[in-house]
Amino acid sequence: MVLKVYADRISQPSRAILIFCKINGINFDEIRVDILKNQQFSPEYKAINPMHQVPAITDGRFKLFESHAILIYLSCAFPGVASHWYPGDLSKRAKIHSVLDWHHSNLRSGAAGFVFNAILAPLNGLPSSPQAGKEAEKILMKSLSKLETFWLKDGRFLVGSSQPSIADISLVCEIMQLQLLSEKECNRILSPYKKVLQWIEDTKKTTAPHFDEVHGVLFKAQKRIREQMTTKSGTNELKAKL
Repeated sequence: MVLKVYADRISQPSRAILIFCKINGINFDEIRVDILKNQQFSPEYKAINPMHQVPAITDGRFKLFESHAILIYLSCAFPGVASHWYPGDLSKRAKIHSVLDWHHSNLRSGAAGFVFNAILAPLNGLPSSPQAGKEAEKILMKSLSKLETFWLKDGRFLVGSSQPSIADISLVCEIMQLQLLSEKECNRILSPYKKVLQWIEDTKKTTAPHFDEVHGVLFKAQKRIREQMTTKSGTNELKAKL
């Protein structure tokens, strides 16, 4: 049976799985789970992922969720996957795992928390916390600094590799969520980190054309959000003059 990937392209871990499958020629069916419509809470999806999150996969009778676990499984289960994504060398694998574990409690916590409280919650009328946003920004900036000075210090890609691994694709998709911020704000956050910016570009190039295609939903959301922000700013300026 063909692999099924349950995903929403607005979700950064979902995008990582989809890009990985496409770049490695894995045959799969993409099944959209619209998280803005709460489809992740449906009884049908609960049978696949009781944690109510995307992405998830089914491979025959086998079900799996959590994007890092999925990337590892796909790397091992499909023989056409290039070895640099998840090398057979145990020491290299261990280093990749160390990045993935660090990602969850650092970069993901900072980026997701900051974008939610700064942009997504206010624009969608959801409760937000300025204090939580500030704390998330601190974690985000610290994480970007660690990427710049430690994880990328020995090579083009993470942990000194000359080619991308599953860690690179996962973390770059995470950082791409910052594109939902205003251009000025996004530049403020990322511009100090030259190695990080080059690493993002290198990862995009090695996964082209699939990277931009899968991120199309994010780019459309970026345009819509920035237009909303411009309109809101103009309205506020007009009120200030009255």
